[in-house]
Amino acid sequence: MRKFLSAALMLSAASVSAGPVSFANGWSEQKLSLFSSNDYSFGQNLSMTSNGSVSIAWSRVGQGDWNADGASWNWTVNQSVPATDLSRKGGDDRNISLYFLFVPTDVAPSLAGAGIRSLLGRSDVRVIQYAWGGNHAKGSVIPSPYGKAGTGVTIPLRQAGTGSASERVNLAADYARAFGGQKGSLIGLAVSGDSDDTSSVISAAIGGLTLN
Repeated sequence: MRKFLSAALMLSAASVSAGPVSFANGWSEQKLSLFSSNDYSFGQNLSMTSNGSVSIAWSRVGQGDWNADGASWNWTVNQSVPATDLSRKGGDDRNISLYFLFVPTDVAPSLAGAGIRSLLGRSDVRVIQYAWGGNHAKGSVIPSPYGKAGTGVTIPLRQAGTGSASERVNLAADYARAFGGQKGSLIGLAVSGDSDDTSSVISAAIGGLTLN
């Protein structure tokens, strides 16, 4: 996906509710091009269509969920991009991804009002992206080809293709596998679809997102 971190710099800093996460409020889309973006429909679920395009929707996590160690959600893909290499910059299309943004616990309170530009400009921010797409083994930890080295990873949960699935992840364990140490505070979430490199079409949705 083209420049995830650069795109996210301009995303809004709205808050999501504690506990179960609704996609009805506090989410906004960041376009990466004036002439190309995904189509999102926000509500209890987030529905997305991507036609040779890429963009991201972002929201903050309420302070009550900063200590969340796990997450669960449901997602569906009705139309899929081809299988790609998620480690390849400029060739890593995927159907739908859910991102978790962490900062160190000791600095999280001072960053409660920080903009996304300053957050992602910090070397101590870490991003885990769970993806439906690619051709990798489930649970692989793939260093992100974007942003500063060592600050982001992709963990594929489903290879490219259609269907519906329920996911449950251990954020603390996956953080330790990806970066080592403790995960810190979860302060942001993002959802993306990426079909620009393969000029393909995605139809997908995500819902039932719960932090625990």
